[in-house]
Amino acid sequence: MGHFYGVNGKKLLRHYKESQNGFKQWDQKPHAKQWLLYAQNMGTHLSIDETSLSDGELYTILTNKAAKGRKGSIVAIIAGTKSETVIGILQKIPKKTRNKVAEITLDMAGNMALIAKRCFPLATQVTDRFHVQKLASEALQEIRIKYRWQAIDAENQAIEHAKSTQAEYQPEVLSNGDTVKQLLARSRYVLYKKASDWTETQKQRAELLFDRYADLKKAYELTMALSHIFENTTDKLYGLTRLAKWHERVRQSGFKAFNTVARSIQNHYETILNYFDNRSTNAAAESFNAKIKAFRSQFRGVRNVEFFLYRLTQLYA
Repeated sequence: MGHFYGVNGKKLLRHYKESQNGFKQWDQKPHAKQWLLYAQNMGTHLSIDETSLSDGELYTILTNKAAKGRKGSIVAIIAGTKSETVIGILQKIPKKTRNKVAEITLDMAGNMALIAKRCFPLATQVTDRFHVQKLASEALQEIRIKYRWQAIDAENQAIEHAKSTQAEYQPEVLSNGDTVKQLLARSRYVLYKKASDWTETQKQRAELLFDRYADLKKAYELTMALSHIFENTTDKLYGLTRLAKWHERVRQSGFKAFNTVARSIQNHYETILNYFDNRSTNAAAESFNAKIKAFRSQFRGVRNVEFFLYRLTQLYA
């Protein structure tokens, strides 16, 4: 805009910031870096999550789902994730208003559960299904990475042996043109997708991968089975039964990482099962986090946190 009007861009921005947009008169400016509250945006269905604004500094953000990521979305932005700090700020909102919250979605972090319990005691807590599925996907990827390191180590040994015997090293090339090391590296995205969504190239790669590594096939099937439970179950009791059967499959598999996932599900099963009541997720919070990241990229980073938060709240609070 500065270039269009023949004005120095930095001067225009400084003028806008200091005198044209109301930033200096902002009533929440004195404590903006620590907390922001918009109690008028409270609704019956909320999401709570954490995000990074700049330099890895985390903020806890409470949003109203009814606003659908538009104006009126932000209920609170609080510096840090320490439960006692966040609780202290949220309790500034009248208890009568907080008691109107019927449901709050969150991840599996203990601090988020404590915040929800203390600040919204009458709300049903719903653990986000996508965080649960993400744990299973990470367990699957851990197995793939383990095999990849083994393949790299085997290739290094083969190269060193070839050098010591003055022979020419020829890596094994599979039918799709990948070496074993490449197969394991390039299968990353294959393992995130359903088999029905694979391209022909990905189908070929998956077939080669599973023929060579039976454990990866079993782990992939466990991951997809968990996703299937959340996607195709509508009854809470039936969901509990299916999760119990999945847990037994995990136990029989002997995968340490998946056993950890199963134990996490077991420890949060009540709030995970609440998903089947209304199929609520924390997607609204994740979507809002993505908007913050996009807004941050437009600013080319965050040099002034207060001004960034002011602009953000003008759009979404």
